[in-house]
Amino acid sequence: MIEILRADITALKVDAIVNAANNSLLGGGGVDGAIHRAAGPELLEFNRTLGGCGTGQVKLSPGFSLPARWIIHTVGPIWHGGEKGEAELLGKCYRNSFQLALTHDIKTIAFPGISTGIYGYPKESAAKIALTVMQQYEAQLILIISCCFSMEDVDIYSRELEKLRQ
Repeated sequence: MIEILRADITALKVDAIVNAANNSLLGGGGVDGAIHRAAGPELLEFNRTLGGCGTGQVKLSPGFSLPARWIIHTVGPIWHGGEKGEAELLGKCYRNSFQLALTHDIKTIAFPGISTGIYGYPKESAAKIALTVMQQYEAQLILIISCCFSMEDVDIYSRELEKLRQ
């Protein structure tokens, strides 16, 4: 089941949340900073051992002080107009997150809008990519949450999901 909701991703009681991280994995702004603050200083110390993360790739850490048991860190592409492979890289963020989830028996997972903040990815295009990949893994997980920052984002993701289901 895919659920779209406006919520604080750091408060969700799921097996794993996905962090829209930067390449260092050492914290940043937006959802990345919120996850680091909520997880506590142990996350930073743990992530120092991971050696960073490439765009489109994933790394796993414990959730520490979060209600979620795991954090899947992925680095989304920076939007450069769509001609630099951004769509393929964004799709990899979602596919690689799901593959990592399946190898760790994660059945409930929440995603933010990867790359739609400071990285500037257009929200409608990002939602279509995210939801297309989510549908491909929907049968293998109990719950997939698209955790939105605003009601505007909820509307965008809801419209895109409706289009994909028609």
